[in-house]
Amino acid sequence: MTPGSIMIETLFGFVSLLFITKLLGKTQITQLTAFDFISAMIFGELVGNVLFDDKAGLKEMALAIFLWGGLLYVIEWSTQRFKRTRELFEGKPTLIIHQGKVSRKSMKKSKLDINQLMHLLRSKGAFSIQEVEYAVLETDGSISILKSSNDQSPTRKDLKLPEQDVHIPILMIVDGEVLWDNVRESGFDQNWLDKQLKEKKFNSVKEVFIAEFKTGEGLYVQPY
Repeated sequence: MTPGSIMIETLFGFVSLLFITKLLGKTQITQLTAFDFISAMIFGELVGNVLFDDKAGLKEMALAIFLWGGLLYVIEWSTQRFKRTRELFEGKPTLIIHQGKVSRKSMKKSKLDINQLMHLLRSKGAFSIQEVEYAVLETDGSISILKSSNDQSPTRKDLKLPEQDVHIPILMIVDGEVLWDNVRESGFDQNWLDKQLKEKKFNSVKEVFIAEFKTGEGLYVQPY
């Protein structure tokens, strides 16, 4: 391949990709679903492979780009018009927390564990499961939350109330297993934990899906 042919094919590939991206719309970037991500990777790979293949020229590059771009456009069009196609290629939002309770079934279906859920909640400013009334896992992997009435605005400052110390909630039990490091760092031991569980009518740690401790509010426990 000569420098001139490389330059021409590179410019053609750049302009073609720009055109296809504009044609498909902003969702390819701002609302990246799993299917969109894989499609974008394959799209770039097609151009790269053709660009550095001595036996492929502009015709082959144009065919690869516009064939794949055409398929993506048809899928984008069909997902806007047909609900079943939309669910097939984009998926649908999943209700992870309902009325303050974490749905273990929904988490398992979405391949989501407690640590990932807590990370997503913290990114939305909710450091405790108890603050969230509803949480929806969106198709792009982000989460949308509706806080409980006690944790919504107005703030204490709005009501001119005195400041209070802020404490981060600590997970004590996840999926029936005690997180002993968290228990000890909080200044507690097994006797304290056993007593707390008995007070809440739990006979075994294995009965607990999530247990979270927050200073001033005590231990919050959700069964399976």
